[in-house]
Amino acid sequence: MTAPLDKATSIAPPTLGEGCLSRYDPEALGPDDGTEFEGAAHLWQQLQDAPSPEKPENK
Repeated sequence: MTAPLDKATSIAPPTLGEGCLSRYDPEALGPDDGTEFEGAAHLWQQLQDAPSPEKPENK
């Protein structure tokens, strides 16, 4: 049986941090990594304009 990673089609971009703080290096990301989202600014504005749900009071 061959190793599953031998069939990987792309190489993951470099990461920063370790463990739960690990994240992709934003300087290394580009359009080929799926970082382009034309509607991001519009979605962010919609989320900011939406009323926040009311939280029940703890008694």
